[in-house]
Amino acid sequence: MKILGIGVDIVNNRRIQPLIRNQNFIKRTFGPNELKFSKNKVNRTNFFAKRFAAKEALSKSFGTGIRDNLSFKDIEILNDKMGKPFFYKSKKIDKIIKKKFKIKKYDLFLSLSDEKDHSIAFSILVKR
Repeated sequence: MKILGIGVDIVNNRRIQPLIRNQNFIKRTFGPNELKFSKNKVNRTNFFAKRFAAKEALSKSFGTGIRDNLSFKDIEILNDKMGKPFFYKSKKIDKIIKKKFKIKKYDLFLSLSDEKDHSIAFSILVKR
């Protein structure tokens, strides 16, 4: 495997707390699967803060950030049955990666962590 990009982002949870009360922010930033999963969470602030950081981290691993044809809502972070977070590979994300890096097969890796004041995400994009 060859690493094509890495990204990291840290978020102050207090910054996210007032934003998630704004439905326009929620609708612009998070996908339907994330919103559905968030309803069962006790600490919604940290849940959304980690996902916001993950979206930033992935966009940084592309080397572009959030711009052009990529929006926060295009990137969704889900969890497997064991709770491990992963990037949902939508058709749009797949197309962006394949076009930018001129590859056919790739993997995305994600690590999330949080504590009272901060949430952090680290992503790696590798060619298979």
